[in-house]
Amino acid sequence: MNHQKINVVVTAVAPVGAQVDAAGITGFIDQAKHPSWCSTDVSPPQVGDQLHAVVLDDSRTPSRLSALQNDIEIARVLSERD
Repeated sequence: MNHQKINVVVTAVAPVGAQVDAAGITGFIDQAKHPSWCSTDVSPPQVGDQLHAVVLDDSRTPSRLSALQNDIEIARVLSERD
């Protein structure tokens, strides 16, 4: 599932990141992997937010995801190569 683009819903927020649900699978988006970390124009994640994300590491529990456009583009290129 690594490099796969998915839609997620934020289910919990903490100072270090956000827990998300992707069709019944729990994931985690580190604060540095959410657009609000590098832009003052984007609000921090809130419970109920829907995000486009990419799976960075599905071997961890919960799986690590990123909502950064740059990571999504890198994953697209990597998945096309596979």
